[in-house]
Amino acid sequence: MTSTDERQPKHRRRLFWLAAFVIALFAIYSGGWFYLADRVRSEADKAVATLNKSGIEAGCANLQVSGYPLSFAVSCDNLAYEDDAKNLAASAGSFNAVAQIIQPLSPVADLRGPLRTSVPGMVPLWIDWDDLKANVKLSWPLPRRISLTAEGLSGQTDPADDTDPVQLFSAGKAAGQLQPNGRDIDYIGSFGDLEIDPDAIGGRVLPPLDASGEATLKNGLALIGTQLKSLRGQAVEIRRLDLSSGTAHVTVSGPLSVDAEGLVDADLMIRLKDPKAVAAILGAAIPEQKNQIEQGFAALALLGNEPSMPLKVVKGKASLGFIPLGKITPVD
Repeated sequence: MTSTDERQPKHRRRLFWLAAFVIALFAIYSGGWFYLADRVRSEADKAVATLNKSGIEAGCANLQVSGYPLSFAVSCDNLAYEDDAKNLAASAGSFNAVAQIIQPLSPVADLRGPLRTSVPGMVPLWIDWDDLKANVKLSWPLPRRISLTAEGLSGQTDPADDTDPVQLFSAGKAAGQLQPNGRDIDYIGSFGDLEIDPDAIGGRVLPPLDASGEATLKNGLALIGTQLKSLRGQAVEIRRLDLSSGTAHVTVSGPLSVDAEGLVDADLMIRLKDPKAVAAILGAAIPEQKNQIEQGFAALALLGNEPSMPLKVVKGKASLGFIPLGKITPVD
């Protein structure tokens, strides 16, 4: 028997064991995929049943798990939540989340509008968008990062509850990202072409706005899973907040907090670009303080086109440098 004849059986055996290994691996993966799909369905049913026992109606209509074998997708025709005891309700359109086999811990989700909400003390809202996506980096015990991007945002009072709905705002685009930082939560966000309807802010007029910023919610992880009933006792560190419209540009940084009585305290640094343009915007937004604003910003313009000054709020009393801005009412 030649050496070539001896190598052929060995080669066939290697191919056989390789094929057997691939088949076994695929069988294990398939079993795991269908087991996880079944767990998703059963856990969703269990969660809904638990909420129903508490008098809360919640649902993910027509829940489907699909995507085998290259992805794992969960979808619903619509989402709904209603708590009659607290008079809370929310609903949205179809939901779809997909995790690819090569990135199982990085699912991408999209949600169709509109989002309809009903909350005590507020008019029912109707918020819609052209496109809304979420990206999640999963980890344990909390996600490493949650990112949202939206295009074509708009908001109005719910037309089902008001035959003549009030337009509230519109924005060309918006984005936000949350991630844990020790016991705190970091936020990075932006929006563009934001237009606020005058009827939504008591007839005050604001031009289209662009903004971006970074902030940290102190002790934010402790708030997860709790029902936040009040902003009192909360604190935020604003690392950077840029707000602009045309040539007017405002940058804010510093700490802000709300005490147990609902009074705001802040020690912020404000940097302005084109103070006269900023004054024109503030004068239209706060007409009752227009003369004082114009006089104060005229003095600021003497410091150059990009002056800086402190914005201090002590027990709700606000002042921008030497310009009094009035008193902020206690927050809930």
